[in-house]
Amino acid sequence: MNRKRILRTASLGLVMLALLVGGVLGLQQLAITRAANQSTSAAQATSVYTQRFLTLYNEIKNPANGYFSSQGIPYHSVETLIVEAPDYGHETTSETFSFWIWLEATYGEVTGNWQPFINAWQTMDKYMIPAHADQPTNSGYNPSSPAQYAPESPNITDYPTQLDSSVPVGQDPLFNELQQTYGTPDIYGMPWLLDTDNWYGYGHCGDGTTKPSYINSYQRGSSESVWKTVVHPECETFTWGSNDGTGFLSLFNKPAPGGSYQQQWRYTDAPDADARTIQAAYWAYTWASAQGQASTISAQIAEAAKMGDYLRYSLFDKYFKTMGCQSPSCPAGSGKNSATYLLGWYYAWGGALPSAGNWAWRIGSSSAHQGYQNPLAAWALSNVPALEPKSPTAPSDWATSLQRQLQFYQWLQSAEGAIAGGATNSWDGHYGTPPAGDPTFYGMAYDWEPVYHDPPSNNWFGFQAWSMERLAEYYYVTGNATAKSILDKWVAWAKSVTTVNSNGTYSIPSTLNWSGQPSQNWTANSTPVPNTNLHVTVVDTTTDVGVTAALAKTLLFYAAKSGDTSSRTLAQTLLDDMWNNYSDSIGVSNPETRTDYNQFNDSVYIPSGWTGRNAQGATLNSSTTFLTERPKYTQDPNWPKVQAYLNGGPAPTFNYHRFWAQADIAMAMADVDILFPPSSSGTPTPTAT
Repeated sequence: MNRKRILRTASLGLVMLALLVGGVLGLQQLAITRAANQSTSAAQATSVYTQRFLTLYNEIKNPANGYFSSQGIPYHSVETLIVEAPDYGHETTSETFSFWIWLEATYGEVTGNWQPFINAWQTMDKYMIPAHADQPTNSGYNPSSPAQYAPESPNITDYPTQLDSSVPVGQDPLFNELQQTYGTPDIYGMPWLLDTDNWYGYGHCGDGTTKPSYINSYQRGSSESVWKTVVHPECETFTWGSNDGTGFLSLFNKPAPGGSYQQQWRYTDAPDADARTIQAAYWAYTWASAQGQASTISAQIAEAAKMGDYLRYSLFDKYFKTMGCQSPSCPAGSGKNSATYLLGWYYAWGGALPSAGNWAWRIGSSSAHQGYQNPLAAWALSNVPALEPKSPTAPSDWATSLQRQLQFYQWLQSAEGAIAGGATNSWDGHYGTPPAGDPTFYGMAYDWEPVYHDPPSNNWFGFQAWSMERLAEYYYVTGNATAKSILDKWVAWAKSVTTVNSNGTYSIPSTLNWSGQPSQNWTANSTPVPNTNLHVTVVDTTTDVGVTAALAKTLLFYAAKSGDTSSRTLAQTLLDDMWNNYSDSIGVSNPETRTDYNQFNDSVYIPSGWTGRNAQGATLNSSTTFLTERPKYTQDPNWPKVQAYLNGGPAPTFNYHRFWAQADIAMAMADVDILFPPSSSGTPTPTAT
């Protein structure tokens, strides 16, 4: 399968506090023709790579190619029938927006035109950052009591779970500082999922028609794959959902004694996407400054710093409990002793609709995944004055996070060089007891599959390439010795499991398998030791174009700083082969055979006796399947291919054009010339840093 990160099982239980008592962007007309079938070695002039960037950029921005909605919002993919982290192609994720902003930053570097970067940021502001009217009751938030405890479970049949007001929760150390800094109780962060064309039909806060529409899916623990989700509106007006008038809330949680279901709004932020947006803003600022144009994008850079201020919520335990928690009764945190200082899987916030009261809640995340870390963003937020957040303690928090992330990579690096999954402060999502002998990182338990298990969350090679690409950028910018030592080992492993053939074909890892565990309990006084008992193997390989681009970028940044010419040669060979083999009329795409689409008929767990309807008109009950929950899928132009498969025919094959992948391919092409600019003689010269 193309993309193994097909789930974002946030295991949030985000509805817990509901139960409290009380313009398409115009095509840039560039006269560029596709340099198809033109392979370029590292010894030749590399202007062809910039041409490829501009060609693919043009294809992405061409309205006729279908990458953007009529409102100028980038879709997750051009194709509508696709099921992975989002369950429909014309949804939009914060990931999509972050890659768009990064793409436009690169366009600004290549052309000197920063207006598309500004336009992308303003589109994000308009559609992906909730306005005050969409988070109206934050003034009712009490940072001394951030949220009511809602246990998670690895078994989806345990849902709805019981809220428990007797479990101690810690203090939120950020709220007062943020409100004083910005003069508002509202949050500046991106909810992770948008129904771009209102395909589900929830509209804006129950109106049923407005697009785009904030929606969410994952709510029910580590076993809830995308195929088991119940998609619901982020503004819960009880218009849809249960026939008993409790909306969708009663699928996820039960009220604490004396509590009741109440109408509410709530949002889940994906920290890796916000951090990637800040990473993109760093490059935009760096490149625009070199062009003498920093003032042109100063407003966007200031907002990136602001986003980083609020992103600190992802650095804290879900219920602000102290590190090393192994029981719901473990101590509540105070000050910042509830901080993991690692980018968690989410942070979330919500509150009452004004008609239901004036209360609000916030949570962090107890689990950290290696694939979400972003040392370049942490470095920029603590070392680049234009990107340092305004809150007094924010730069020091990010400086601590930077060092903690580097240590996390060291603790998780396998004997072969790949980076293992992560760690959690809340085993099984309910502060359970980890297995005996499980090593710890600042008290957090090692977890080879943090957050979700279907499939295991760190089995997708893309998380290796994404995370190490950020580390390679950090190494390129700073020359940090720890980053280099991690990359030296990781790059050697990545090369050993990547194949390029003389006939122009290639393969990279797709699925990984993990065994063993780190060798030590890591504390503030630890130094790295070899993880001789922590191992990775490659299960299968792929030609996935997006992940190939991310791998190539990692190798390019590493080569540009280390001088390792073989990494650069491999990167350019992968880019050449990918371009020559998989270019098509609207982008770059490799065929994918989707055997997993037999799960369209899989059951979606609905408790016996719970009945209701969603905005597509589907009846929801114990007989619901993924498809019957989404009857509009049967009207999709590609549905006959899936139906034939469900009827016993061959698995369908698709050529997908995911926005993030197209953007990453384009940027990888541009990076060749940015990092190794052709000299006047046509011989590439490494950029001095």
